[in-house]
Amino acid sequence: MIPVPGYEDQAVAVFGLGRSGRTTCAALAAGGARVLAWDDNSETRTRAQADGLTLTDLDRADWSDIRALVLSPGVPLTHPEPHRLVKRAAEEDVPVIGDMELFAQAMAALPEERRPKIIGITGTNGKSTTTALIGHILKKIGRDYRVGGNIGVAILGLEPPRASTVFVIELSSYQLDLVHSLRCNVAIWLNLTPDHLDRHGDMAGYKAAKFRIFNNQTAEDAAIIGIDDDHSAGVMNRLKAGRLQTVIPISSGRSLSHGVYALGGKLRDAVSGPVRDVLDLDSLVTLPGAHNAQNVAAAYAAVRWLGVPSDEIADAIETFPGLAHRLELVGTHKGIRFINDSKATNAEATAKALASFDHIYWIAGGRKKEGGIGSLAPFFPRIEKAYLIGEAAGEFAATLSSAVASVEAGTLENALDLAARDAGSGGRSAPVILLSPACASFDQFRDFEHRGDVFRMLVKSRIGNA
Repeated sequence: MIPVPGYEDQAVAVFGLGRSGRTTCAALAAGGARVLAWDDNSETRTRAQADGLTLTDLDRADWSDIRALVLSPGVPLTHPEPHRLVKRAAEEDVPVIGDMELFAQAMAALPEERRPKIIGITGTNGKSTTTALIGHILKKIGRDYRVGGNIGVAILGLEPPRASTVFVIELSSYQLDLVHSLRCNVAIWLNLTPDHLDRHGDMAGYKAAKFRIFNNQTAEDAAIIGIDDDHSAGVMNRLKAGRLQTVIPISSGRSLSHGVYALGGKLRDAVSGPVRDVLDLDSLVTLPGAHNAQNVAAAYAAVRWLGVPSDEIADAIETFPGLAHRLELVGTHKGIRFINDSKATNAEATAKALASFDHIYWIAGGRKKEGGIGSLAPFFPRIEKAYLIGEAAGEFAATLSSAVASVEAGTLENALDLAARDAGSGGRSAPVILLSPACASFDQFRDFEHRGDVFRMLVKSRIGNA
């Protein structure tokens, strides 16, 4: 755990007592703060009390001596309207921050010679894979590292750093909205497509939240920017015009005079000196598709910026085992590959998956997000049949219409059984049963991990019983 300094004997309110919220309370207490903890959900409060937390109803608390309100990232900050406690904090002139800001404050409090390096990763899609891949590379080359944030362990639950530590942090727009002083020595912006617009109001608000990853960078730092979409290309131009940090563009399909890019199945380094081929992308079984080529380019560029030789990075990437719930190969049976892509909670993420395979028996649906799946039409010819589940099944069936054969399967279990039957009798070579929902999971599952775990369990049970 990373104790949070700067609030000794002072009151700090924490609202939202999920996993990261409870960790935040412990880290503040370890630093000497008086923690006022609350959650609106009675079951969550019960779990917090079981962990030893003392609760304080923040609606009835005395706010006159509260130094800060630490907000769970999932609680509305500005849209569709601020949460009532956010409004109360504004009335009382109490700053609203998140656990990532507390982490930033803890790092800033260290003597300069003991401060770790921080690699931050954001973007609409690819954050988790890129974060995990960077962590894997650092592990393989023997560096002291910590991976956390929006992936794995809550940021304040990680071990305190040494001077040689590298933090690799996945940063969502929700988390960045609550950050003020975080400095990323390497800030990675992968891509930007419409998502979470209900939370940020519009695309401009979403983009502004993401852009906060570059706040506080200096001339010693690097910004690594995926430039394959117009929004992100604009971000690169804005940063270059600012002439502050070093800007390194990356691409998964175009040649660059400066940067790191994928072309012709090769990863190419054009950051300094002549262009060099550094990695055979076609050999990376656990990182298929153009979107993963971008993730590899970002990870390579980030670790290369730390001074690690190219060949060591390439060797480490080749041993990456893949990320659970993101194009995860669950198993192969009678020539059918079963792919768990449960983390694809929007159409843009699912597009990456559909682009990676042919002869797809597609399991999709759940709680729909704005925009539906109409944007996936270019990939419909790759789909043999769709098996639709959850709240979005009817709407998705209407979108697919005559373009793709589909069935409203209702449940994930039923969808898998129908897909396995059809894939086994379809006569197609190398068929793929792909769970890539293009939807949130909350209509039938706790989260996308739960959905993916259930899929994995169902596949294993059927392969084992075959």
